Amino acid sequence: MKKKWEFYETDENKINEISEKHNISKLLARVLVNRKITDDNDVNVFLNPTRNDFHDPYLMPDMKEAVDRIEIAIKNKEKIIIYGDYDVDGITSITVLKRFLEERGLTVDYYIPNRLQEGYGLNKEAIKNIAESGHKLMITVDCGISGIEEIEYSNSLGIETIITDHHEPLDDLPKAIAVVDTKRKDNQYPFRGLAGVGVVFKLIQAIAIRLNLDEKEYLKYLDIVCVGTISDIVPLVDENRVIASLGLKLIQVTKNIGLKSLLKNIGYKNINSTTVSFGIAPRINACGRMGFQEEALELFLTDNIVQAEVITEKLNKYNIERQEKERKIFEEAMDALKDIDMSKINTIVLAGMGWHHGVIGIVASKLTEKFFKPTILLSLEDDIAKGSGRSIPGFDLHSALCENSKYLEKYGGHEMAIGLSLKKENLEKFKQEFERIAEEKNIKSILPVIYVDGEISLNDMNKETVEEINKLEPFGEANKTPIFLYKNLKIDSIRALSEGKHLKITLKDNNYLINAIGFNMGNLAEEYLIGDKVDILGTLEVNSYNGIETIQINLKDIMKSI
Repeated sequence: MKKKWEFYETDENKINEISEKHNISKLLARVLVNRKITDDNDVNVFLNPTRNDFHDPYLMPDMKEAVDRIEIAIKNKEKIIIYGDYDVDGITSITVLKRFLEERGLTVDYYIPNRLQEGYGLNKEAIKNIAESGHKLMITVDCGISGIEEIEYSNSLGIETIITDHHEPLDDLPKAIAVVDTKRKDNQYPFRGLAGVGVVFKLIQAIAIRLNLDEKEYLKYLDIVCVGTISDIVPLVDENRVIASLGLKLIQVTKNIGLKSLLKNIGYKNINSTTVSFGIAPRINACGRMGFQEEALELFLTDNIVQAEVITEKLNKYNIERQEKERKIFEEAMDALKDIDMSKINTIVLAGMGWHHGVIGIVASKLTEKFFKPTILLSLEDDIAKGSGRSIPGFDLHSALCENSKYLEKYGGHEMAIGLSLKKENLEKFKQEFERIAEEKNIKSILPVIYVDGEISLNDMNKETVEEINKLEPFGEANKTPIFLYKNLKIDSIRALSEGKHLKITLKDNNYLINAIGFNMGNLAEEYLIGDKVDILGTLEVNSYNGIETIQINLKDIMKSI
């Protein structure tokens, strides 16, 4: 599929200025400018974040009110319940708040809705059970901002609620005693991009300040806060970068028994954002996806190494089950598409009997990535189809559902990801209308874009360059691994690996050989010949094999040189 290579508009004078002032290479300075990090203080914080770079938590809306109420609870030894979510952000949020409040002498229970039976967020049946169990104070984490009816119901049952969330609010806020969310319209906090666990971290920081505690009493949780932050794919800039950078250092020496067990089991050599994103997060999320969300929380809460190892093995098992179900649905989806001319359709809408609700969103993402088309997958159960959708940049999926809402029973989400349900009898009509909307919006004119940070040459193919680029770690949303252009290379060898899945290519610049690997690009092995001159886009990395380190390019795209 043809992709658009887009270069950032940069100020060469600013690049030179940053390079000289901060004693860094022009290549690294260029990447910072591309990320719009140009102010001297911002550059310093980005490259060398410290514990002094956290913002004042009391600038957050309703933070004082939340701390006032929790301080009363601590004085009166009240029993508190935390209402959370089943993903990594929710699990880490509960872990941090529960442990911190228990250290203040409180009895803290928790409730996590079951993804498969209850879905996301507050629900009245759960609140009824919470009231019957005698809880008078409920703190939500990573949810609650849209629970207007549910909070009214909890108020009627005599439950006071503190909401901590990071999602977008509706026009009206729930009538809780405090609503701590930087996405509020009246927000004065300088950073709006915190994960749910980031908001919880600011809450315990604010409590620590009020109670005049040593800062280590909240900073010691940065390992768990870091896991939730990176996993939730929030922008790793500003305060999130401070959390992630300091947190990754703490993970290396973590005292959390469960996290230590999980790290040992997955066996990553280096602890970085990749370790969290591809090692820790899938295993924690697998619990919620498969309906065993409490197992992940118990892992982070246990102080028993034997129990931690047992739970770790369970997490691995759930993750393998998740992968198997995901693979099966993907294969069935691909089989359903095999006779369709993909060039003639704008969207993908597929339904299957009993497709697992916990994984169809992942498969929708894979199909969207593979075909660069908005994709909706639905699980058929009796006469109802329920599912998830993923979009491409430039096509508002939620808006498309709004236009097509007459065929839907329920839907929600945002521009890039949605959840929905509809009657089976309306499926074909919905599919046709969804395709019409995409065609009307000229979706075929949208090309996938690769943003290029700059051009490199043979002089940059060394370990020092890679180490300097790695000063930008942790990589993630809003701070992607830099992608560079390398022009006019001659193909010395080219072949497909792993049964045609991946591409292995050796390129020559003068007499110097450069190794490159293109994951999921194996099909290109037939499109290029030895001796072809090509331009490539990729990231720089160190490849270690048999004790020998070489610089390798991780390919993102390739085209013949002009």
